[in-house]
Amino acid sequence: MPRTPRFGVNYTPSEGWFHHWLDFDLTSVKADLDSIAALGLDHIRVFPLWPLFQPNRTLIRPRAVEQLVQLVDAAAEHGLDVNVDGLQGHLSSFDFQPSWTQTWHRRNMFTDPDVVNAEAEYLRTLAAALADRPNFIGMTVGNEVNQFSSKPHPDPDRITPQQAHSWLTRMLEACESGAPGRLHVHAEYDAAWYQDGHPFTPAQCSRLGGATAIHSWVFNGTAQTYGTQSTATSQHAAYLIELSKAWADGPGRPVWLQEVGAPAPYIPASYAAEFAEATIVSALDCPDVWGVTWWCSHDVDRQLADFPELEYSLGLLTNDREVKPAGQGISRLIKNIRERGESPAPRTTALVVDTGDPDAAPKLSVCAPGGSVFEAFMLLSERGVRPTTVLSEHAGDAAHLAARGIVEVITPEEVRSLS
Repeated sequence: MPRTPRFGVNYTPSEGWFHHWLDFDLTSVKADLDSIAALGLDHIRVFPLWPLFQPNRTLIRPRAVEQLVQLVDAAAEHGLDVNVDGLQGHLSSFDFQPSWTQTWHRRNMFTDPDVVNAEAEYLRTLAAALADRPNFIGMTVGNEVNQFSSKPHPDPDRITPQQAHSWLTRMLEACESGAPGRLHVHAEYDAAWYQDGHPFTPAQCSRLGGATAIHSWVFNGTAQTYGTQSTATSQHAAYLIELSKAWADGPGRPVWLQEVGAPAPYIPASYAAEFAEATIVSALDCPDVWGVTWWCSHDVDRQLADFPELEYSLGLLTNDREVKPAGQGISRLIKNIRERGESPAPRTTALVVDTGDPDAAPKLSVCAPGGSVFEAFMLLSERGVRPTTVLSEHAGDAAHLAARGIVEVITPEEVRSLS
């Protein structure tokens, strides 16, 4: 893991959004990459649209794969490494699933053998096409694919935690088969950390793949409940990073803050730069952070219809490639962080997490905003404590605590009694 964290951005093309794959224009892509590299960022995360790359179960379009390789090569010319998400899947409220999984061909994307085999071959093909590119970081299985598995999705492919585990294992094996030795991960939205009964679990997030990917969005009720400038809002990403460590198999597992952004109106434009700095600084006060990848590079063009309002203004740059205040602030911040080269001290106080079972975690709502673990973590943070977390099953395990550098264990109830 790099001593200085990586800093990057989720690449949203300034022209055409992710529909740019339909009319792929390398000149436009290179102009976008120019504007990204000028911020001092070192990597991007890119999003092929699954139905365009694999329009039939047995057809992975060679031309689409070639265009992805062209994008990765162009990124290398700009000094940018690239992570590739495979199964999109879901982006900014829109679902992109191939016709061979829907309506007359409706099949469960997580359990149908033909679909799973096709998904695995698709991921293997993308990874193999990039395996010899030195700036290829690795694959992410797909963007927040867990949203297809449960409520509130209007038509979910329901599965059990065991089936989710099997599917993730198969997809990660496909990525590794295509590009051995790269950093291959999977990424869920925060239902995997917060929603009771969700089939994608913290144990899967923290144990499968080469790093734990965190997606932190304060529009999940955090900003609405606690306030724009609250500790809970500025520490939300750090909280998820430290929460993930309760389920990790051992100390030192890399954690990648792969998505975090400043969604208006919950984070007003006038406060976006300050929020970005506070969020990144608090996240980097957590040991073992591989990197931070901001969402997103460029605003969505308002000529495109039907996006949730907050999606239009999340960019560090406008869709005319002009740097916004948040982009300026992040650029200055990462320059300072690289110059200092500091590493965070260990977090020695652990908050006990009891979700009913260490693997299935049926009572995750205690970790959600408003839950006892969440609120205790924020109370400790407000007092200047730098908490981490530990599962209740390990709270009395001296060897486990010592390996993680934990010297004090405290329950949410004990935190409340101190307030």
